[in-house]
Amino acid sequence: MKILICNDDGYQASGIVALYEALKTIADVEVVAPEHNNSAKSNALSLHTPMYVQTAANGFRYINGTPADCVHIALTGLLGYRPDLVVSGINNGANMGDDTIYSGTVGAAMEGYLFGIPAIAFSQTEKGWAHIDVAAQQARNLVQQLIPSLESLAEGAQPTVPPWLLNVNIPNLPAGLVEGFRVCRLGRRHAAERVIMQTSPRGETMYWIGGAGQAKEAGEGTDFHATAQGYVSITPLQVDLTDHERLPHWAQTAAKLSHKH
Repeated sequence: MKILICNDDGYQASGIVALYEALKTIADVEVVAPEHNNSAKSNALSLHTPMYVQTAANGFRYINGTPADCVHIALTGLLGYRPDLVVSGINNGANMGDDTIYSGTVGAAMEGYLFGIPAIAFSQTEKGWAHIDVAAQQARNLVQQLIPSLESLAEGAQPTVPPWLLNVNIPNLPAGLVEGFRVCRLGRRHAAERVIMQTSPRGETMYWIGGAGQAKEAGEGTDFHATAQGYVSITPLQVDLTDHERLPHWAQTAAKLSHKH
């Protein structure tokens, strides 16, 4: 079993080190991660900047690019083989609800998914790496549970389902207080807080993106609710952004415009 690990906090982050240590006991694991923190880079690729691959003392390879860059480069030539699973994280903070649109952690996993490889994004719900060893063990438990199905794919068996993309959030709790795993839908957040304005030493106005909003839709069945109850949330994601329900409505608009011509 071959696993590619990436993240968005950078190759030296505690989360990726803990995840590597946990997964290397059950699989052949390689790390290709960003050189620096790339939070909120989503699926961005660096098309106008040359990138360089370097190797750290612990064997981790790191790139001066985004999380998606790292996975893309790894899968299109750097590794020299096709991994059975792409794993991203463990992120320093939650990636729930609307966070998934912006998340570099999810973006790295999604890049693997777009290449047809099953992928998982792991995050802790609070920043600060509290109980990161427990989070890594929970990640290991999930991956180990999935290995039999991944092995059948690796052996060329006809897949019963297409490759999947999972978004997983783990509460920062001691092992004895983690309730288990729960499959959920994404919740929603309120709009982000106001932009932060400061004056630079040159008298220019600087703008900093404000903090994420509070949970807006956090009822039962959402990732916010599950993690607040002490569960590890698992949300299967899809990439198709088509609003299928409203296709007929917009078809009428297109028909009216076509009729005028």
